[in-house]
Amino acid sequence: MRLLSFKLVAAVCVMTLLVPACFPAQEGDKVDLAALTAIKNEAFNRSQVMENLFYISEVYGPRVNNSRNHRAAAEWAMQRMKEWGLQNVHLEKWGPFGDGWQIKKYYGALETPAYAPLIGFPLAWTPGTNGPVTAEAVLAPLHSQEDFAKYKGKLKGKIVLIFDPRELALHTEAEAHRLTDEEVGARTKTPDPAHMGFGPQRAGGATPRPGEYTPATLSTGAPSGRVLRNQVNAFLKEEGVAVALTPGYNGDGGTVFASYGGSQDPKDPVGPPMAAITPEQYNRISRLLQHGMTPKLTFDIETEYQKDDEMGFNVIGEIPGTTKADEVVMVGGHFDSWQGGTGATDNGTGSSVAMEAVRILAAVKKPVARTVRVALWGGEEEGLYGSLAYVQQHFAPRDTMKKTPEYDKLDVYFNDDSGSGKFRGVSALGNAELAAIFDSWIAPIRDVGIEAVVGLTAGPTREPGGTDSTSFSWIGLDGVGFMQDPLEYGTRTHHSNMDLYDRVQKGDVMQGAMIEAWFAYNAATRAEMLPRIETPAPTAK
Repeated sequence: MRLLSFKLVAAVCVMTLLVPACFPAQEGDKVDLAALTAIKNEAFNRSQVMENLFYISEVYGPRVNNSRNHRAAAEWAMQRMKEWGLQNVHLEKWGPFGDGWQIKKYYGALETPAYAPLIGFPLAWTPGTNGPVTAEAVLAPLHSQEDFAKYKGKLKGKIVLIFDPRELALHTEAEAHRLTDEEVGARTKTPDPAHMGFGPQRAGGATPRPGEYTPATLSTGAPSGRVLRNQVNAFLKEEGVAVALTPGYNGDGGTVFASYGGSQDPKDPVGPPMAAITPEQYNRISRLLQHGMTPKLTFDIETEYQKDDEMGFNVIGEIPGTTKADEVVMVGGHFDSWQGGTGATDNGTGSSVAMEAVRILAAVKKPVARTVRVALWGGEEEGLYGSLAYVQQHFAPRDTMKKTPEYDKLDVYFNDDSGSGKFRGVSALGNAELAAIFDSWIAPIRDVGIEAVVGLTAGPTREPGGTDSTSFSWIGLDGVGFMQDPLEYGTRTHHSNMDLYDRVQKGDVMQGAMIEAWFAYNAATRAEMLPRIETPAPTAK
């Protein structure tokens, strides 16, 4: 009978695909279901996550790092945290970062042969036009420094299209996508170890050749991109270009993806005014030129550099722990954004979710043994500057790995930075013990849509990149990210003029805030700190 019962249980587990819950490979945690009920009630019946997002994106967006909007948003966030009862609320400076910058005005139009308003926006850290400028358009694609001689002396006073026209494809699939159960399940599987390619991966798309100037290299924060931007900006400025135009590196149908144009470093050359316009209109102007016509364009751009304080900052607040207050659980996301939209999905959602998670914990008044700290990072868009500065100051500089006393007191950092999508899984960072613990936390909340622990076999973080959790995992701390439904993040909102409040799905961010609060609560109340895996030795630079 015992054997028969065991077989029946096993059969049920296989049929319902709940094998990990029936036969756990590792011991998980016994969770506090009363606390879970309180967290769910607060998160779903008294949510403030969209109200947070309204202020972050619609009142204070966009939030280019160190801009006046970014600083005003930080002051608002600190005031909210104080109202919720958080302690030690402050700005923590790092840097220097460089100049702040933001848009004050944008107008663009095709004047001849027929009027048409031009959808677009100025590129970050580029100047204004000092009033309306009407000039002839010139197509002068710059692929590398070798092209400078070709156009020398021919661009003065012109509005210059500095890239080739973009070939556009018909959209045959939906731009938004939710992960199917099969796709979630596939991401829990370990790939062929011979082809895992541990380490940071490049974003999709063709890799530019060294020294090649493309819309993608214009918008990258990599050192190579900065070198190319400086070279092109110096050339365009020397030639007296009135305005430089790009079709952006992605998007169409009115959606424009673009970011950099100049540099936050006041020592770098400042080029002419620069703007990205939708590729259909960019291509129209190019075709007019290719047919021997001379279209005229008008631009009226006003931008503002903030040079009074070049230090970057992170926004910090805490719920003090009780019996283990010196041990810390962190939640967060980056607070800065690019300028095309209002920074709603990148990363207003992650910031509002982190704020809501600590608000929920403060509101339910369940004591936490460890301190729960929220961090809203600055400078993520330019290279994870805020989180890198924080972890290397507080925990360990990566080049020496000389650990501070705080290193052994940081339990875990939970990060949200993949847009509006619902949380569907959580990363175990290649740690089987951590996976078993996370699985026990997920078990009672599968009803809200989170299903899986992913990254059970994952390599170490060889260098930081992509998002702020890697600043932590790079030095051997548990920097944990959530797997989310992609929705429109890569196809419509990421670094684009469509990164707006209306692209955010309310139920998704409510779910994310509840899960983040639940994970933080479990980490802050369990008997032991979460397990880590050994930190790889620093690599020689």
